[in-house]
Amino acid sequence: MNITNFFAAGGIVAYPLLLFSLAGVACIIERAVFWWRINRRQRQVVRDALGLYRQDPFNAMKFLKRNADLPIARIFLEALDLENPNSEEFRLALESATQAEIPTLKRFNTVFDTIIAVAPLLGLLGTILGLMQSFSALNIGDVGNTNAAGVTGGISEALVSTVMGLVVAIFTLLFANLFNGLYQRNLAFIQEYGGQLELLYRRFYEKSEATIMNR
Repeated sequence: MNITNFFAAGGIVAYPLLLFSLAGVACIIERAVFWWRINRRQRQVVRDALGLYRQDPFNAMKFLKRNADLPIARIFLEALDLENPNSEEFRLALESATQAEIPTLKRFNTVFDTIIAVAPLLGLLGTILGLMQSFSALNIGDVGNTNAAGVTGGISEALVSTVMGLVVAIFTLLFANLFNGLYQRNLAFIQEYGGQLELLYRRFYEKSEATIMNR
């Protein structure tokens, strides 16, 4: 059975399942490019930014602005752009900026969850519709007048729609779990290096306070 016949055999539920599969593939491609871009550059950018901050905070900010397409660079900039914050204000700025970036990191999670939940149900609906078609074509009282083509077509629709729903759901689930793992790892990375930036700022702030008091 070729793809065209396989799709036609799926019945009416094949069309929403096709739309779900196309939407899932589009979201997967976008997320794959997003995470590839982040994992390729983020660690080196953060290390360079912290190294520059130890020497000259102004140069560190300029460097982060050049890499503002990365979520962690935007988080650092939100805190560093504050005007003479104390340590607590700096920490709160980091935390609020991190929360603001979470929707970007978890983008399309709702789409993935919807596809994973609805695709098997559509497959089940196709199964029921196919069985109904088979039973409607089956003439129990007169086997000789039974519509054999209708019976086999209904059974085919029932099986194919089930397979299509499961394939779409399983394929989407694998990538959704992968992206969720990348999100969890990246969030831990942000918290780790955000803590390092906060410690550096605390030292800088305390040193500035001590200098002012000694004057």
